Amino acid sequence: MIAGRYRLLSRLGQGGMGTVWRARDETLHREVAVKEVRVPAGLWGDDLARLYSRLEREAWAAARIPDRNVVTVHDVVMADDRPWIVMELIRGQSLAELLRTEGPLDPRYAAYIGAEVLNALRAAHAVGVEHRDVKPANVLLADDGRVVLSDFGIAMVEGSTALTMTGEVVGSPEYLPPERALGRPSGPESDLWSLGVMLYAAVEGISPFRQDTALSTLRAVVDEEPPVPTCAGPLAPVIAGLLRKEPAERTPAAEVAEALRDIAQEPGATTGAARILATPAEGAATAMGPGPTAEAATGTAAAVAAPPRKRRTMTFVTVGTAACVLIGGGIAYALTGNGGGTAPDSGVRVSVTGANTAYTGSCPIPEGRAPAFTATFTASEPTLISYRWVSGDGSVVDPHWRTLSIGDKANPTGRDTVRVSADAKTGTLTTGMAVELQSPTRTTSNPVPFSITCTR
Repeated sequence: MIAGRYRLLSRLGQGGMGTVWRARDETLHREVAVKEVRVPAGLWGDDLARLYSRLEREAWAAARIPDRNVVTVHDVVMADDRPWIVMELIRGQSLAELLRTEGPLDPRYAAYIGAEVLNALRAAHAVGVEHRDVKPANVLLADDGRVVLSDFGIAMVEGSTALTMTGEVVGSPEYLPPERALGRPSGPESDLWSLGVMLYAAVEGISPFRQDTALSTLRAVVDEEPPVPTCAGPLAPVIAGLLRKEPAERTPAAEVAEALRDIAQEPGATTGAARILATPAEGAATAMGPGPTAEAATGTAAAVAAPPRKRRTMTFVTVGTAACVLIGGGIAYALTGNGGGTAPDSGVRVSVTGANTAYTGSCPIPEGRAPAFTATFTASEPTLISYRWVSGDGSVVDPHWRTLSIGDKANPTGRDTVRVSADAKTGTLTTGMAVELQSPTRTTSNPVPFSITCTR
């Protein structure tokens, strides 16, 4: 129990500045994240005080940034003669974890994440805060769709006293800007460099300056040009503009923001982006924002949303191999079943049903004839589930995990509905729609087959 209020439950992660715990606020009865300092062996006296001051400054720096893309700080408390930072608990995964499990991102989805991180950086720079450690591990992709920049533990606050020790390199070598590697003054442009390295790593799968040792990595940052990216597509000129060695020559933040938004929203291939829009189930925390593009030779499948209760449009874009069903306009999958099953050992049952599952005619599809799919979740006791929509072959359709509370005695069932349309002039899509359940245990419903044939 920290400060008589925050009960540590489990460790969420560990980095250079400390360990982050999932904890329960026993006063407000909510879960939070608590960061404790990680004290290097042999540190004492002034150096220890400096480290504690740096941790406190992380809270100060983050708390003064009014932006939804920056982690919210609730409290700073002293326990065992050291500060602990209490923050909102972000349910989801880091960009580093996403890259490790699913590989490089499509340029459009990377551009969307980059634009959200840049929002956070611009908000921080506006109040005199320089992050100084922008990297995939510090970018959190929340289940509710937010992209959150965390870990201001080495932030530089305008007008504050420097807290680094003599000879200390602050930041991760792969993402360190050359001016900081050389010990020169840094500024907002330095964060833009790190953003460029992060975007490169997001689409290529590896940072451009990574070497076998930290010293050789720093040498590459200072002396070498980054390899030309091969998978960046429209992001290539944005990355090139951010990775200029001289800070004054880097593309200004406003121009980068506009370019990233344009890339994230631009249509795919020749016929438009594939996207899925959904009416969220009651109580669901729905993710927002574009993901990777689905490109096709003759057509692109898209989903069109029924407006939710507050008539707010929510857009999702298909990812990865889900687009492969469109190539050539007619690759079919042999799919059967109505979709249904019980998650092992969890008592959660999920079923998927479909309507209007075979369409032939002009596209876009008239609203009343669009294929529609409803996932029904049932539990015998209160349960928080996490799920997403996938295609018939298991490819991800919606890159964001959604959450939904089910199992109340008065309302044991929850539902989520999507419907599918197409922007193509001609072509055929034959696949299926299913739901992948992530928690409390992992399982996937059987797919409900559907087909769309667009005629002129």
